[in-house]
Amino acid sequence: MSLVHGTLATILSIYSISQTSFQILDFSIKNSTFQEMILEYSIAYFLVDLLHYLILHPSDILFIAHHLATLYVFLTCRFIVHHGGVTVISLLVLAEITSPLQNIWSLARYRRIDTPMASELYDKLSPIFYMLYSLVRGILGPLFVYKMGLAFASGKGDGVICRAMWMSWMVVIVSAILVSILWVMNLWVDLFRERQRKLLKKCN
Repeated sequence: MSLVHGTLATILSIYSISQTSFQILDFSIKNSTFQEMILEYSIAYFLVDLLHYLILHPSDILFIAHHLATLYVFLTCRFIVHHGGVTVISLLVLAEITSPLQNIWSLARYRRIDTPMASELYDKLSPIFYMLYSLVRGILGPLFVYKMGLAFASGKGDGVICRAMWMSWMVVIVSAILVSILWVMNLWVDLFRERQRKLLKKCN
């Protein structure tokens, strides 16, 4: 499902942001019809993907929590406050910019036991994907959210997004970023353990 969402949502979001002269922290701008279409498209994807995880992977708590957090922000932005869309889809760009690489990595991961080619691709792609994901979710994302928080705190959302709403957004977004960081940290740990295991096996 990610194949039909991530890349397209990123392209559409970047185009939409460009139409606002990249004023991504101007909360006074009412959501455009195009921005709300992007939000609706993303809401549909996350709802379906959430159901997928709840039914087939109910133990994957991190992804379920991440999807719930994302849906809260998207739904309230689209259907309640009708402002902040350009900021939210900017976050969407940061979240989905790694999707093409992640999709390839995920497919290789699922098939690595069955085919040597997938296993080799997974081994080569993992550190590259982890580094890119760490850069986006561990540095660029937090930096953007920090600036977003400063903008809200300075009153840029006053009159269009109530304090309770933007504060809840900040809590949810920061939590989602922490979940993403925790996820990639676990992947790094698994990678180093696997590399160490292979080295020990060679030595023996």
